[in-house]
Parts: sequence; structure tokens; C-alpha cells
Amino acid sequence: MNDKILKKSKAFFDVYERKSGSDKLTTTYCPGCGHGNLHKLIAEALIDFNAADKSIFISPVGCSVFAYYYFKTGNIQAAHGRAPAVAVGAKRAHPESIVISYQGDGDLAAIGGLEILHAANRGEGITVFFVNNAIYGMTGGQMAPTTLIGQKSMTTPRGRTLKNEGYPIKMSEIIATLEAPVYVERVMIGDAKSIRQARKAVRKALKLQIEKNAFCFIEVLSACPSNLKMDPKQGIKWVQDVLQKYYPLGVKKDISEEFERKDVSRDNFDPSQLQNILNITESKIDKGKIEQFKNNEFTHEFRIAGFGGQGVLSLGTVLSEMGMRHDYQVSWIPSYGPEMRGGTANCSVKISDKKIGSPLVANPTVLIAMNGPSLDKFENDVISGGTIVYDSSLIDRKPIRDDVNIIPIPATKMADELGTTKAANMIIIGALIKKLGILSIDVVLDSLGEVMKNKKLVELNKKALLKGIEYIKSL
Repeated sequence: MNDKILKKSKAFFDVYERKSGSDKLTTTYCPGCGHGNLHKLIAEALIDFNAADKSIFISPVGCSVFAYYYFKTGNIQAAHGRAPAVAVGAKRAHPESIVISYQGDGDLAAIGGLEILHAANRGEGITVFFVNNAIYGMTGGQMAPTTLIGQKSMTTPRGRTLKNEGYPIKMSEIIATLEAPVYVERVMIGDAKSIRQARKAVRKALKLQIEKNAFCFIEVLSACPSNLKMDPKQGIKWVQDVLQKYYPLGVKKDISEEFERKDVSRDNFDPSQLQNILNITESKIDKGKIEQFKNNEFTHEFRIAGFGGQGVLSLGTVLSEMGMRHDYQVSWIPSYGPEMRGGTANCSVKISDKKIGSPLVANPTVLIAMNGPSLDKFENDVISGGTIVYDSSLIDRKPIRDDVNIIPIPATKMADELGTTKAANMIIIGALIKKLGILSIDVVLDSLGEVMKNKKLVELNKKALLKGIEYIKSL
């Protein structure tokens, strides 16, 4: 009988090889910490429900992260507060799995506050265990969103006040107000009676995910004796006598009886319907015109920058679109926000015959600078042997680099000759196409009408493209 009671759950590793240090048999948790007890309750349930082998444990920053050392399940460590988002991704990718988001109060109620609210509001098929010890435990005892009024911490040495820090947040009550959560309960790791109730809640929450893919939220009041500066017995008594007075135990919401199993299987996507969904007309491209370019092996990485309003982002999208029409791999990502309309906006474009891992361009092979601040900011980022294209009618200095190809183009002046300076970006595209030789000029001209949003400007932009091409020919 004693062997059965004391034996470590099979949901734990026999030896904690992932744990740092020489001791691979004991946990890192402080005496009196509730994490160990909660771990045991979860592990026991996973084995009893035959779910350990298909479980994924998500543990973010904080003492929660140590779960990675102990649980013999799938494990993903998440950035601070992001466990619900990672859990949702795991559940949607593996809908048959049991996904657990295991978080502390500083993690879930502070930086991760919106993460948990939106996951709960969507009723994602995950189980959340929220350990509330009213303090930031791992990082030194700072005030958490759950720290009580009057409670002293590293960042509230005189005690938390309503005037300065506001009220402690009751996460279970907040989650229970949402429509989608199925089961929300607050329990406690204290005496034997409270631990038995916590065990029931843990098992019910996991079973509801297993049977119904229900979103369940279990808040667990626990002591952090180290930061409370108490011994284990004092810490448990503080939880019983103080913490649970503000955070009353009990079920906050339970609609499990009437809740029908949620279908979390992934919808089958028919790629042939994509054009209809996005309202895209299939492009008619003469394959013969792009055939000669398909023998190229290259990756060009562009950084395109200038004033907001110069068509910097449009230049990038047109370049990307044309790359796609040549059957290349492409990516485009903008950077703007407060820099738009007068500041320096920029975008990154990649065109490659290989798959693209990231859309970010740190060291461009080609820099297109349409104003002085852009040249100042990005000139040194260009790879040696790369190319700098700059609008010489707006930038009054030459690039100082001597290890790159430099192409000055008076693009704004040339565009003004066409009747509008806004065509400067298309002049630069024309010049690039001719200079780099990676795209068919005929295909670009034929496709421009499909790419441009404003159809009235198509002819003007064709003229601008040709003007850029002729400029390069004249050099």
C-alpha cells in the first residue's frame, strides 16, 4: 500500500536530466511551495486518464518554467505571458492532444493578461492552471497584480495601496464573466481537505478537455514562503487566513453539463478556392517570357526607404508582385507606424529562387534610398558588393561606401517631367529591373494593370517604368 501511495507518477521523469546542477532527483521548489503539490495532482490525473503520452505542457517565464524539468510529456517553453497563445497554436496544430497552460500570477495576470482573456473568450480547448501566490516568485519578490492591499514586496516596501497600485486582480471572476469558458474554479494548496478539493478540480478540468475540448481555468492559491519570509507552516497558514479572504474559494462558473463537445478539428483547405476567397483574378502570363529567368540562382534582399508618401511601401509591393509572377519565392514586410507621413518609412523585400525563412532584411543586397535620412540610416547595412540606389535629385550627398555599386537616379526630377513626382518610385523599379536583370520587362509591363490599385495611373506608371529603363541604358 505504501509503495502505491509514495511511488512517483509515471507522468514524471525518473531522473530530472533537464535540471541544472548535480542533483537530478529532487525538484527546485522551495519548502512549502505549492507547485510541487499541484504538479503531483496534474501528473496523477494524466496517468489515470491515460493522457500523458498525448499531452503538451506549456510553461512560460517564472517558477512555472521548471515544469519542463519534471513532466514526461510534450513540453514547450513560452515567452513571458504568452503561454495561452502558444497553447492555442499547439492545440490547433494537434487537436487530438491535451494542452495545459501552466502559469503564475505575475505571468498570467500582468504581461499575459490579454493573452488569457482572448484565449478564454474564444473558448479554446485548453486547460489553464493559474498559480496565485500574490507575488513575483522567481524574480525576487516584486509586487504582482494579485498582491494584496497592504502587502509588502520588493517594489512595495510600505505595502500596496489603492491610491498608488490599485486593487488586486481577481482573475477567476473576470474569466467567469466571459461566455465561452466552461469551468472556472479557485482552489487552494493548504491542508489535506483543500488539497483534496484541488485534486477534484484538476481532474474535472482535464477530463472536460479530454471529453469535450472545453476551456477550463483553475486558479490555485499557494504560498511562496521564500518571498513571504515565512517558514512553510506559516506560509500555508497565511494562504488560509489571509489570501483566501480576498480570493474566496469555490466554483465561479460551471456549464459543463449542458456544454456539448467542441469540434476542434482543422478545416480542410482547398487551395484551388484561394483565388475565389481572395477575389483574385488569375494572371495570364506568357511562360515563354519568364523561362530564361528561371535558370537564375539568386537571392536579392531589398531595403526600400524614404519619406512617408513617396510610395516606398508601394514600390516594395510592386516588386514583390512581379517576383511572384516570375514564379520566385517572395516576401514583403513594412516598417512604419509613427514614421509615416513625413518620417522615414521603409520595407523589406526578398526575391529568391529558394524558400524564404524570414521576411526581415538586416543586411540588404540592394538599398533603395529615396531621401537623405534613409541613406544615412541604412547605408552601412548593405553587404559588401551590394548595390545602393538613391534619388540624387533629393539627396545632396553621395554614399561614402567604396565597396558597393552605386547608382544615382534623379528619380523625383524625372517624375516631375512626367507630370507628378509620385511616379518616382516606378522610375526606380524600371531602373532596377534593367540593372539587375532578374525580371522580364515585358511581363512587368503586361502585369502592371493587375498590380496597380488605381487603374487610372497604369499608363503613367508604365511611362515611368520605361523612363527608368532608358535611364539605365544611357549610363
